[in-house]
Amino acid sequence: MRNRPIPGSSGRVRAMRPLGDPVLHAPCEPVAAFGPSLAQLVEDLFATMYAARGVGLAANQVGVAWRVFVYDCPDDEDVRHLGHLVNPRLVEADGITVRGAEGCLSLPGVEAGTPRFDHAVVEGFSVTGEPVTVSGSGFFARCLQHECDHLDGTVYTDRLTGWRKRKALRAAGRRPR
Repeated sequence: MRNRPIPGSSGRVRAMRPLGDPVLHAPCEPVAAFGPSLAQLVEDLFATMYAARGVGLAANQVGVAWRVFVYDCPDDEDVRHLGHLVNPRLVEADGITVRGAEGCLSLPGVEAGTPRFDHAVVEGFSVTGEPVTVSGSGFFARCLQHECDHLDGTVYTDRLTGWRKRKALRAAGRRPR
């Protein structure tokens, strides 16, 4: 029996910001107030992520420039990781670098081989202000790094070079710079 409600069940689906929207390309502000509006944002992020069939979603992807993201992501052993982080900080990214397929809900249907470390540790807070440390490997480490990048104003295509970058931006309907 479940003691807690399903994440996102009381949230509303928000509009996704596409690549090129200024909110995706600027660092987000730290959350200062832990209260009902933050809790509602987290619920909305889960609802939006699930509606878009994603594994992670940062607040700026729905137009809110706060340092918050949610995730429901498997690792390479198919272990499910479910949660959220407020004011996250990537404190460790190491191990081998793996170039793997990466996509983004702000660039639907576009994937590109993106290099990421195979291990990541992120520190932050829960929606109620409790300290949280999340560690991941494989695909989940990729997710953690991807979402932290979003909050710093970086989209995964910013990490691409050469033909991978040109191909991804063309597929997203953007002109390569």
